[in-house]
Amino acid sequence: MSADVSPTKRPLTNLWRLRSYLRAYAGSMVWMFIAAAGATGASIVVPLVVQQVVDGPIRHGQSSGLLLLGALALALGLIEALLIFIRRWTQSQTSLDMEYEIRNDLYAHLQRLPMSFHDRWQSGQLLSRVTTDLSVIRRFMSFGLIFLVVNIATYIAVVFLLLRLYWPLGLVVALSSIPLFLASRKFTKFYLTISRLQQDQQGDLATLVEESAQGIRVIKSFGRRRHVAGMFETGARRVHDTGVAKARLLARSWAEFDAVPNVTLAIVLVGGAYAVATGGMTVGGLVAFVTLQLMLIWPIDSLGWIIANGQEAMTAADRIFEVFDVEPSIVDGPDPLAASQVEGCLRFEGVGFTYPGADTPVLNRIDLEVQPGETLAIVGVTGSGKTTLVSLVPRLYDVTAGRITIDGRDVRSLRLDSLREIVGMAFEEATLFSMSVRENLTLGRPGATDEEIAEALAVAQAEFVYDLPWGLATRVGEQGLSLSGGQRQRLALARAVIGKPRVLVLDDPLSALDVHTEALVEEALARVLHGTTALLVVHRPSTVALADRVALVRDGVIAAVGTHSELLATVPEYRAVLSAEADGAPREHEAAATPADGVPVNGVPVNGVRTNGTRIDA
Repeated sequence: MSADVSPTKRPLTNLWRLRSYLRAYAGSMVWMFIAAAGATGASIVVPLVVQQVVDGPIRHGQSSGLLLLGALALALGLIEALLIFIRRWTQSQTSLDMEYEIRNDLYAHLQRLPMSFHDRWQSGQLLSRVTTDLSVIRRFMSFGLIFLVVNIATYIAVVFLLLRLYWPLGLVVALSSIPLFLASRKFTKFYLTISRLQQDQQGDLATLVEESAQGIRVIKSFGRRRHVAGMFETGARRVHDTGVAKARLLARSWAEFDAVPNVTLAIVLVGGAYAVATGGMTVGGLVAFVTLQLMLIWPIDSLGWIIANGQEAMTAADRIFEVFDVEPSIVDGPDPLAASQVEGCLRFEGVGFTYPGADTPVLNRIDLEVQPGETLAIVGVTGSGKTTLVSLVPRLYDVTAGRITIDGRDVRSLRLDSLREIVGMAFEEATLFSMSVRENLTLGRPGATDEEIAEALAVAQAEFVYDLPWGLATRVGEQGLSLSGGQRQRLALARAVIGKPRVLVLDDPLSALDVHTEALVEEALARVLHGTTALLVVHRPSTVALADRVALVRDGVIAAVGTHSELLATVPEYRAVLSAEADGAPREHEAAATPADGVPVNGVPVNGVRTNGTRIDA
C-alpha cells in the first residue's frame, strides 16, 4: 500500500483508542499529573509572594520581612524544580514503556495477518508505521499530552487570579483566547492533511530504500545506479517539499500565536500603569499581574507546537490502526494435533481459490488424494497455479471453496502451530535471515540436536556450512546474500526436512542447483521422502524421478493424474511441459516420438527408464 492510501475520517477517534494503553499506566500518569500540577502551583504562587514583598517590606522600607519572604520564594523554586524532575522522569519512562508495548503488539499483529495482506502492502509503509509513527505518538504522549493538560490548567488558573487582581485587565487577557481559538482552528484544518501526506510519502521512500538495498546486485549489474538514484531523489524531494510546506504553515501559525500575548501585554502595561496612577491597583499588584501574565507566554507560544504534535500523533495513530483494524483471516482452529498422531493422508476436496480483490479464480474444483508416504509431483506451465495449490496446505492462504484435509481433518480446524509442525515447506526463492546458520536451520524446530542438524545438512548436500569461518555459528548476513543462490536453497531445504514433518511441501527447491549437486540431493531426498507424504512442484524433468505419481495442472484445474510413464504415453501436453515448450505444444521431433521409441524428452526417457537403467515411475 502506497501513499495514496485514503486516510480515515476519524483520526481523533483513532488517537483516543490508545486509551487502552494509557489505562495500563494509569498509576504513573496520575503521579505525573500530580507532579505537574504541584510544579505549576508553586510557580504561580511566586508572583503572589513578590506582590507581598513589594506592597509590604519594600513599600514601607522594612527589611525584617524580606528574609522570610525570600526564603519562601527560594523554597517554592526548589519544590518546583523537584516536581518538574519527577514529572519529566515519569512521563519519559511511561511514554517509552507505552511505545514498547504498542510496537510489540503491532509486530505480533503483523505476524498474524495472512499472506494476502502482505502481498498488498508495501514493506516500507509497514516499516514506517512500526518505527516513525510510533515515535511520533511517543513524543506526544511524553510531552504534547502533558503540556496540553498543564498549559490549559495554567491558563485557567492564571486568568482566574488576574480577574481577582484587577478584573478589567483580567477580562482583556481572557478575551485574548478568542483569536487564539480561531487561529488554532484554521491551523488544525490544514496541518492534519499535510502531516498525513508527509508520513505516507516517508513510507514510500522507505520502501524504495529497502527495495534498492535488497536489489543492489540487480541495480549494479544493469548499470541503473543513476536511474534508481534519480527515483530516490524524486521521492526525497517530494518529502522535502511537503516538509517545507508544513514548516511554513507551522511558522505562520506560531507567529500568530506569539503576536496575541505580546499585544495583550502591551495593553496590560499601559492599562496597568494608568490603574496604578489612578489608585485602582497597587505597584505590587501590577508587578504580580504582569508576572502572572508573562507565565502565559510559554503556554500560548507552545500552543502551535502542541497542536502540530497532536496532529502528527493523530495521523500516526490513524495509520497504525489501519493495520490493527485488519482482522486476521487465517486463525487458529480448535484442535491440537501432535505430529506423532498423523499418518499423512492428504486430500484436496473440490478446492477452489481466488486471490482477494481478483475476479478470476486461480484454482477450480481441485480433487486430489495423496496417500501416506506417497510423493506427488505437481507439473504445469508457469502461471498454472502450482505454487498457489501447495501454499494452501500450510494455510499460507485459505481455500475459498472446498477443503483440504489431513487424515480426514480439515486443516482449518487445526491449531496453526500444530499444522505447521506437521507440514514442512521449502520455497523456490530461499529466504534466510540475518542470523547464524544454526538459527536459520532450526527456525521451525529450535530444539533440534546436532545429529538432526547434521542429517538434514547431509540430505540437502549443505555440509559446506562446516567450512564457513565459524561453522554453524557463522552469520549469513541479510537475506543470506553472503551465500550463493544454490547454497541458500540447500540451507532452506535442510530447514524444511530437519523437523521430519509428516507432510513435506517442496516448491521446486532444487532450481538453483547444478546438475551434479542436484543428483546428490535427489538421491538423499529420496530416502527422506520414503514414508513421508510429499508434494513436489516440479520444473525440472529429472525431479520427477522422486515422485510416485504426477498431477498435471492447467489453468487452475487438474488436467491429468498418473505415473510419469503413463502421462508421457497418453498426454501430449505433459510431454510439452517437460520439454519446456512455452506455448504448450511439443516440438515436431518430440511429437513424433512415442513411448516405444525410447527417445528422451529433455533428458527424461519416455519409457520411464533412466540411461543407468533405474526406473523412475516405480
